[in-house]
Amino acid sequence: MLTSEQIQLSARMHHAAEKARKPFAAFSQTYPNMTIEDGYAVQAAWIKIKEGEGRKVIGRKVGLTSRAMQEAMKIDEPDFGTLLDDMLFENGAILPASDFIDPRVEVEITFVLKQDLFGDDLSVEDVLDATDYIVPSLELIAARSHRVDPETGYTRKVYDTISDNAANAGIIVGSQKFDPRDVDLRWAGAILYRNDIVEETGLGAGILDHPARGLIWLAKRFAPHGVKLDAGQYIMSGSFTRPVMASAGDNFKADFGPLGCVSLGFS
Repeated sequence: MLTSEQIQLSARMHHAAEKARKPFAAFSQTYPNMTIEDGYAVQAAWIKIKEGEGRKVIGRKVGLTSRAMQEAMKIDEPDFGTLLDDMLFENGAILPASDFIDPRVEVEITFVLKQDLFGDDLSVEDVLDATDYIVPSLELIAARSHRVDPETGYTRKVYDTISDNAANAGIIVGSQKFDPRDVDLRWAGAILYRNDIVEETGLGAGILDHPARGLIWLAKRFAPHGVKLDAGQYIMSGSFTRPVMASAGDNFKADFGPLGCVSLGFS
């Protein structure tokens, strides 16, 4: 496990890499005994640095919810990250690609709660009861540490991704809000276009068989620490498509059918 000094060092390295738009070598390459809990400790230390600079927490994200992504990362459970106020972008936003390191786009269903969620034995019904509305969304992900080191070929591990705030860099939400009970969330789907070409399609069932189960997993993960999912915050339930690489000049559109469209462009 990492020492407290190493955790703080890694947090500062992530922060510096994001500001300079220059990734660094994955921490686990130097510290192979690093653990998943170390990754979350680094993430928490980095978020604290950002809060010290005035950023506000606006929600949480769940990642690695699909079997394919879990197998690729050699993990048997999802992971989570923290959403901050400077990560929220308007539907249709055009962002400089150079502001992000190796940017990619994923399709999500985001929940906004009307009451707090807490506990390790929640049901899908409990989540739906606590939800104010759902919105179709896109997640913008980035990599402050090298996904694959250009010098050594080392592929970063899941604890590196967790340290990197679960790769989160932004959230783009749709313009329409929906009652979760008016939508069959397992069958809620989207077509993801990049430059008018279909790159990915998927269904909400790809998120642990129901998007609400992403929130159940997160609440259970938080419960031993006395942490709840807060009313009013965005909770991203997990992607049901693979991440699609983005470059300057790319335009993305996720067509959720009856739930509307969410778009994002890069200059």
